[in-house]
This record gives sequence, structure tokens and C-alpha cells, in this order.
Amino acid sequence: MLELKDVVVHRGQLPVLKGVNLTIEEGSIASLIGANGAGKTTLLRTIAGILEPVSGSISLNGRKIESSMPHDIVAMGIVLVPEGRQLFSSLTVEDNLKVGSYLPQARSARHESLDKVYEVFPRLRERRNQLARTLSGGEQQMLAIARGLMARPKLLMLDEPSLGLAPVVVANIFSTIREINKQGATILLVEQNVVHSLKISHQGFVIENGRVVLSGTGEALLKDEHTKEAYFGTYQDKSGRANQ
Repeated sequence: MLELKDVVVHRGQLPVLKGVNLTIEEGSIASLIGANGAGKTTLLRTIAGILEPVSGSISLNGRKIESSMPHDIVAMGIVLVPEGRQLFSSLTVEDNLKVGSYLPQARSARHESLDKVYEVFPRLRERRNQLARTLSGGEQQMLAIARGLMARPKLLMLDEPSLGLAPVVVANIFSTIREINKQGATILLVEQNVVHSLKISHQGFVIENGRVVLSGTGEALLKDEHTKEAYFGTYQDKSGRANQ
């Protein structure tokens, strides 16, 4: 579905991505893991068209998109839910959702999309007339994801969706990600909670110093010694389970 070949991205004169190669399969959940500063958010922003590569190519279903504008990339079906939610705090829940369907093809299906996101996030239906700033942290994250879904994405990119949330809310967020995937969206996930993210992922990629250095199934990366030592922040018991 999505293929990156030798993608190089600079921030100023500093190279951040140094020749990234990866392929996201249609219908999968793919996790991108790595230390802070490894280039994960830069990679998502590059796919979304916010940053332009110095060199290399990005293709969606065979169509090169690396020089496309962000709104055109959204129209092609790629949507980024950024770290920090970035909601319109003075708008209601429902108005935030409507903002997500601003492109013509999404606007024409707005009512259908609202029904679908309210089905996935029934709490948002209950709070649809509340201002976004009055929601809890978990509810705000739900709203950020739901707003992304209003654009009817083929590929939904999530940047740190569980950041700062209580464990019970985190479990709900991951359950929701799996449900969104089952409904047909491909997911590219950047997540600090490596164990949880790999457990639900069909694909995993490890990025270090701006390069993908390891890839495999989520299950394989969970068992990989380098991954466990470098990124889990956990120890393994005798059964191989990760413990935090």
C-alpha cells in the first residue's frame, strides 16, 4: 500500500531521516518504534506532506506522493493524528468532528461518518455538545482519533495516542485501534508503549538514527533480543512475557 524508498529528510542542515526504506501492507497495523529523536515523528510528518524529502520516494498504491501538498495527501486517503491531540478547544465535540470532514468527498459523507465515529466512540456522542477543552485527557484523545476518521482515511497515522493517559484508558485506546483496523483502515502507529503496540501489530519497524534497522512481525519483534533490551523498559520472565 505505502512504500518508502531511500527517503532522506533534513531539518535545516541536519539530516534526520537518512535513507528510510519500508513498506506498509494494506489492511495491517504497523508499529514504528525507536528512541526519542530517532526520526519517528519526522517520518509521519513527511508521509503526511508537512515535510518534503531531500531525496527518495514515497508511493501510495504505486502513485508517488512525496511532492504533494498535505491537503492533497489527505484527499488520497492518508490522515495524521498528531501527538498532543491539537483540538480546537473552544469548539464543541461535534464541531471538531465536522472540521475533520472539510474536503469535498468527506463532507458529502459527513452524516454517515458521524454515525460511524459515534458508534466507535459512544462517549463522544454523549458529549457532542460539550466544548473540547472540558473533556478528560482520554476523551480528548478519542476525539482526536475520531476527527481523523471523519476524513475517511485509507491509512490512519497515530503519533503517541496513549501519551499521558491512565493505564485503563490506554487499554481502551489500543482496543479501539484494533477495532478501527478491523473496519478496514490501515494503521501506522508511533507509540511509547512498545509492548502494547507490537502486540496488536502485524508489522513492526525499528528506527535508529534516521534509518530502519530492523523489521518483522509484531510478534517477532517482541521476541527479538535487541528490541527487548533497547526499547521495552521491561524485563522478561521465564515464560517470555514482558513485565513492566
